[in-house]
Amino acid sequence: MTAETLTPDTLRPATSPTMYFVGVTTGSSAIHRVFAAWRPLLGLDDVELVGIDVPVGAEPAVYRRVVAHLRDDELSRGALVTTHKLDLYAASTDLLRRVNDDAARLREVSALVARDGWIDGHALDTITSQLSLQAIVPRLAGRDVLVMGAGGAALALCDYFAHRAGTDAPGRVVVTDIADHRLASIRTDIGGGNPAIEWVTHRLSPGDTHDELLAGLAPGAVVVNATGMGKDRPGSPLTDAAVFPSGGYAWEFNYRGELGFLRQARARADADGLTVEDGWRYFVHGWTRAVDAVFDLGIPTAGPDFERLYDAAQEVR
Repeated sequence: MTAETLTPDTLRPATSPTMYFVGVTTGSSAIHRVFAAWRPLLGLDDVELVGIDVPVGAEPAVYRRVVAHLRDDELSRGALVTTHKLDLYAASTDLLRRVNDDAARLREVSALVARDGWIDGHALDTITSQLSLQAIVPRLAGRDVLVMGAGGAALALCDYFAHRAGTDAPGRVVVTDIADHRLASIRTDIGGGNPAIEWVTHRLSPGDTHDELLAGLAPGAVVVNATGMGKDRPGSPLTDAAVFPSGGYAWEFNYRGELGFLRQARARADADGLTVEDGWRYFVHGWTRAVDAVFDLGIPTAGPDFERLYDAAQEVR
């Protein structure tokens, strides 16, 4: 079942306290079911959740229209932003009263908080990517990592490697994208980070696959699909002939869509000794962090209270 959504052209005043979800195909997201399950647990019974669908690569004026609406509408409380984190920040920085340190450094926004005619921007993926990765890979130290895609979520993950992983940092990180400016953002962010990490960036052409890069990874490597392929656009960054590193980890950032990469990884799981994970835990961490930022609820990142929310989400997945 698909929930009703808005677009930048159909925005209207909220009639009750409202949190928004700025994405591409928000109506089919599980968050509509999950948020309904969370409302009584979090004391948000009177809050509505509404999706705003924005096409990938929209013009700056489109992002500004969305941010201005959230800022100016009396009952708008904020939003989670997915897919558009970098572009929305670039288009709307001057509309934001302030941004947190991670947003300023990474030049991206994953949550917006609105009250009384002002709006603030937060980058939260540095936290959610760390929490999710640690649940998938028990020990990262010294491993190869291939990050396919260099958008906002990938940038936050690389930021964690460079600046926060410490003694658990990977030995080598390979990052790819089809856009030079996204790879440049990665290179800028990792500057001054952990000097023990070997960084490699690859500019690919549209339609290129990653099979050869995959073949060059050491056993036990971590392979991350952060391209958006399989959700925001069709396909996979690999061919069906791709062979994963033995004993490695395959992490699909998304949990819905055709998920071609996830299908390929699962097909190779036994032969290559893979641990395969989709984006569900990342989804739950991302949304709990955003809801907490918007409503200041003190939601923990672990422990019984977090697991209660995770279990409630799992029941309606």
